[in-house]
Amino acid sequence: MIELIVKREYRASTEIDDFLFFNQNHDNGDLGGTQTGATFLGKYLSDKKINFFLLLLGLGMGLLLVKSFYLQIIKSDYYSAIADTNRTREKALLSDRGLIYDSQKRQLVKNVPFFDALIMPKDLALNETTRQEQINKIAETIGINAQDIISIMQKYPKNFKYLLAVKEDIDYEQSMLLMIKAKSVPGLYIETRYERQYIYGNSFSHILGYEGKITEAEFAAKNNEGYLLGDYLGKTGVEASFEPILRGKYGKEGIEVDVAGHEKKVLYYQEPENGKNLILTIDQQVQNKIREILQADLKKYGKKKASVIMINPQNGDVLSLISWPDYDNNLFAGGISTEEYNKLLANEDNPLFDRAIKGEYPSGSTIKMVYASGALQDKLITDKTTFMSTGGLLLNDRWFFPDWKAGGHGATNVYNAIAWSINTFFYIIGGGYKDFQGLGPEGMAKYLKLFGFGDKTGIDLPGETAGLVPDPLWKLKTKNQEWFIGDTYHMAIGQGDLLVNPLQIANYTSALANGGILYRPHLVKEIFQDQNSSQIILPEIIHQDFISPQNMNIVRNAMRQTVTLGSAQYLNSLNVAVAGKTGTAQWSSDKPNHAWFTGFAPFDNPEVAITVLVEEGGEGSAVSVPITYDILNWYFNVYKKSLIENR
Repeated sequence: MIELIVKREYRASTEIDDFLFFNQNHDNGDLGGTQTGATFLGKYLSDKKINFFLLLLGLGMGLLLVKSFYLQIIKSDYYSAIADTNRTREKALLSDRGLIYDSQKRQLVKNVPFFDALIMPKDLALNETTRQEQINKIAETIGINAQDIISIMQKYPKNFKYLLAVKEDIDYEQSMLLMIKAKSVPGLYIETRYERQYIYGNSFSHILGYEGKITEAEFAAKNNEGYLLGDYLGKTGVEASFEPILRGKYGKEGIEVDVAGHEKKVLYYQEPENGKNLILTIDQQVQNKIREILQADLKKYGKKKASVIMINPQNGDVLSLISWPDYDNNLFAGGISTEEYNKLLANEDNPLFDRAIKGEYPSGSTIKMVYASGALQDKLITDKTTFMSTGGLLLNDRWFFPDWKAGGHGATNVYNAIAWSINTFFYIIGGGYKDFQGLGPEGMAKYLKLFGFGDKTGIDLPGETAGLVPDPLWKLKTKNQEWFIGDTYHMAIGQGDLLVNPLQIANYTSALANGGILYRPHLVKEIFQDQNSSQIILPEIIHQDFISPQNMNIVRNAMRQTVTLGSAQYLNSLNVAVAGKTGTAQWSSDKPNHAWFTGFAPFDNPEVAITVLVEEGGEGSAVSVPITYDILNWYFNVYKKSLIENR
């Protein structure tokens, strides 16, 4: 029998510890002998410590189970999405931008392919050193400075999932080579982008506008609409007002990538919806020729700024819209240089400014048909009513309001008042005189608004101004001044605070031409996707039946006499009957007046209403009337004849 004893040990502290001992008895070589001793397990830890340890162990296990449940069950979709994001990429499939045609279906724009080098930030390593090496490799591959790439990334610090353009407008041959190289350069992509090219450049610059790169503010506003960093969108003109229609809808393609960001397979595919095409109301032949005539005549008269608008009075179709000077919108299509842009801004004639719809001017005498119509409609006058014109009106022996002709015109009715633009007649029907009660400022404002003044016409272009129709309340609120009789008289001849834009004058002239229907002018007459899908833009009426046909005929006949007997007799030599009104608008004490003419033709069945404004042109009869002559002479004697011959 062998007896093994593990004895207790004594510590210096004399603390008595629990001990363990074994007492085993064995026969010689007999492992199954009789046990003579006892086996006893003592405790090194107390019950309190063991329980505390078990509690901590249980809490730890519980926390692990809870965390595991949270990660694997509750946040399963989230982390699954992150994992998918790391292995998948979603590429935007750009839609083809819709084309724009003139009224004869001649193409006005092209989509020209260009190639861009882009980077995907999330394809780059998180490690700063490795990331810098990747950026250096991309920069070397596409031939730019690495710092340029870093600057672009710093501009969009929160961007991870959108491609960022780092080099644009790469030529075809170089782009083909880069596409091959990009397969071995993580984070680098070579993509095709289509850039607008405007076939007729300057001639349609204010109409079509231009497409430009999206700004940070625009991207923030349009991100939810599917726009991407580096996208191009319409900035001005038709390109801007029909942006959603022209753009279409991007498609998308989901691809699986490896750790280097290389494509492995396509996971899903959504085809893009191409933009729709537009057909304008304008024939490019008419637009180009009127621009050519205007340019030549302005040079002859030594003038620099003007606008011409021609409208079909039967439906509101805009046949020509010109603001001079204009600019080449192709400069903006690919991103204009700072030098070129500053040159445009420095031009004192401001070619970027669309005078036709944004310019605000005193109307001069072109507005007088509004007051004549209103006075007839309110039965203040008839076509037989006459007032004596002696050269002006003297009020209270203090204030004199002159006519343009010294000594006056004698007995004046509505016909010769319009034909010869006699101020005295309009002072009286506007503000009254002695016992005669005129329209007054409220009455004049009422008819101005019925003819579309003081509000936007609603043409399908951005940036149109509303002009200004003043009244006593406006003056009190704006200037903190009373309204005087002088304000009324000035307003009655198109001066004072009254402001209009050329489009408003042309549109109201259209209403006079067609007998009293004020249409909303429009530039786009059809939207189509293909031959089987077309949306015709129908004429839209703003106001009608606010002047009786009888009164409208009186005013129209007076406008005809302006050409046959009055201030626009120069037009009487045309082989088409024209009606109209001249205007000379004072706006500065030391600069020439603005020169106006507005009218329509043919008189009996109007096809066009035309308005010509020459800024600082002087007398409307001396400058704007001859320009109108040249335009109408070509339109009816050359253009219209060619249409008939080609049918």
